[in-house]
Amino acid sequence: MDDEVITERRHVAFPRVFGYLRHISGGLARHAALVDCLTEYCRRHELTLGGVFTDRDATVAIRSAAFVGLVDALQLPDTYGALVPALSHLGPKGIGAERRRQITATSTRLLVVRPFTPTRDSEPSPGTSAGLHPRGDA
Repeated sequence: MDDEVITERRHVAFPRVFGYLRHISGGLARHAALVDCLTEYCRRHELTLGGVFTDRDATVAIRSAAFVGLVDALQLPDTYGALVPALSHLGPKGIGAERRRQITATSTRLLVVRPFTPTRDSEPSPGTSAGLHPRGDA
């Protein structure tokens, strides 16, 4: 994903995106917080959240019902892309890569609220204060 400005250079008003969550643990409050995260991202970036598809099953299948719903929604006219809180919501490495490929095949964008998760061993970017990690809003 590039760092291109999302809406400022496009002649569209509030492009529509669809959210996708993989929420297998935690209660309704956690799910609501994740949806709020997507909603706030859309508000900040002048996007319209058309809906949120949620997988709640602990087993991971590339073509789960929620993910198929997302891919179908991405094929609607005037859809800008898919939105996830973090890449981990797409599933483990192999499944996540295939899901990214399927999203890309719809000719829409994959937007990630937190595009990476820093580890203990990761170094802050130059210009970042010690103890702070960039959040990478796209």
